[in-house]
Amino acid sequence: MSGKETSASVLKAIVLADTHLLGEIKGHWLDKLRREWQMERSFQTALWLLQPDIVFILGDVFDEGKWSSPQAWADDVRRFQKMFKHSVFTELVVIAGNHDIGFHYEMTPYKVNRFEKLFNFTSAKLITRKGINFVLVNSVAMEGDGCAVCHTSEAKLVALSHKLNCSQQKPNHSNKRCSDVEKLPASEPILLQHYPLYRKSDAECTGEDSAPPEEKNIPFKEKYDVLSQEASQKV
Repeated sequence: MSGKETSASVLKAIVLADTHLLGEIKGHWLDKLRREWQMERSFQTALWLLQPDIVFILGDVFDEGKWSSPQAWADDVRRFQKMFKHSVFTELVVIAGNHDIGFHYEMTPYKVNRFEKLFNFTSAKLITRKGINFVLVNSVAMEGDGCAVCHTSEAKLVALSHKLNCSQQKPNHSNKRCSDVEKLPASEPILLQHYPLYRKSDAECTGEDSAPPEEKNIPFKEKYDVLSQEASQKV
């Protein structure tokens, strides 16, 4: 395979999270100016240097989306679009976090809808790029209590799971339940969401971004720090 063919077949991606653009309530103007200048220059430099095909932001884009007024939301969006502008050759995919739409008890259809409308995001959405399947999930809706938003998200996940399972089957395998299902590339899906899947603590995490030693064994709280065990099994 030539270098040109290899380059064309490789998906170059940047994964970011928790940009937390400060809002009108807690954000001081000087702090905003400093942080946002740094983030904008870092992001634009990364685009120039790495030339990614796609950029994922895994939630908490905004710091006060969970309670911001329409006017404050519009201002936050304007600043976000300035900081994270990109060329038509790079796709930007943004996933909801609890600071964007609220924790489960704060989440409302209004907050969810305005986020989804802005970023063309829906929970249990599948995107396929260069043969790689990505599953985008609103992890705030994985509460498991049957709320309207949760019920819709879980139902979509079940349908998507069926489609992915059918796509994994061999061509000569006969299954009537899969006969009318659109076939996807037979790649293992990559799950993208804001909350991590359940784990007891950071004890087994390593690397530059891992928690300091004194914090690694602090137990995580389900449905707050991480998804619940039940929700993690479902996902």
